[in-house]
Amino acid sequence: MKSILSVALFAVIPVAALAEAPVVTGVTVAHDDMGWQFSVTLQHGDTGWDHYADRWDILAEDGTVLATRTLRHPHVNEQPFTRSLHQVALPDGTRRVFVRARCTESDLSEPVVAVDIPL
Repeated sequence: MKSILSVALFAVIPVAALAEAPVVTGVTVAHDDMGWQFSVTLQHGDTGWDHYADRWDILAEDGTVLATRTLRHPHVNEQPFTRSLHQVALPDGTRRVFVRARCTESDLSEPVVAVDIPL
């Protein structure tokens, strides 16, 4: 049986902010027999290979990185964009995780986005 939880986050983002840290604007979580699937939507002012959103992480409540989705190229003309990570193993009893993004200039998204794991 598949469970789906969607979190849509909307904010007014000044254009200047888009050139800085990536912003997580949405997360979808689905469970199947092989683990968890996370689909994360990012907004970032990618300018090309020198500055683009290059990864997002799933964190435990204590800050431990549970999984990372590497983004291997800029998305200059595709904003916002969504990428997924499949078969993510979460520790037993995990009810909440956090998602953060990063760009090639090492800017981490703040704040991290809390995501409740569906039962």
